[in-house]
Amino acid sequence: MLTAILLVFQIVSAKELAGITMPETISLNNETLILNGMGLREKYWIDIYVAGLYLPTKMMDGQSIISANVSKRVEIEFIYSDVPKAKMIAVLDENIANNPQFSAETVASIRKCGSWMQDFTTGDVARFDYNPNNQTTTIYINGSVRGAITSKEFMEAIFAMYVGKYPATQALKDGLLGK
Repeated sequence: MLTAILLVFQIVSAKELAGITMPETISLNNETLILNGMGLREKYWIDIYVAGLYLPTKMMDGQSIISANVSKRVEIEFIYSDVPKAKMIAVLDENIANNPQFSAETVASIRKCGSWMQDFTTGDVARFDYNPNNQTTTIYINGSVRGAITSKEFMEAIFAMYVGKYPATQALKDGLLGK
């Protein structure tokens, strides 16, 4: 009986998109964050990954999410079986090109982040966790820390790729915003 109750609780406390399940809440920086939304990244009708955005409270405005100095996470789980490191770096470079206001230091940090990427396959998970107390974004791949960048502007650059003016796709942005 207890097992059945726990299974029901797990089903109720998680959301699913394109076969990827993410919990409704997580703990980050000693805070409980809620799943703001999930979005599917597609290219040429191919499902690439599902991303989830976690925040302390629900927010539907991308710019407010980007600029908020609060604990937050973007978690990406890959669906497609072959996403080369070069493609991930190209996405980061596109973010730099779309945002000429980034400082030279932030551009260098984005490129450093690109060096931590890898070839991704189905089931791989990349995570960007932001801690407002020390303004550090820690990058995890498959649960292992790849590096950390201390800069609020770097965090804003990363989150802009998902919910900013030039997201990877509008459908991905809308999903993360809970629309």
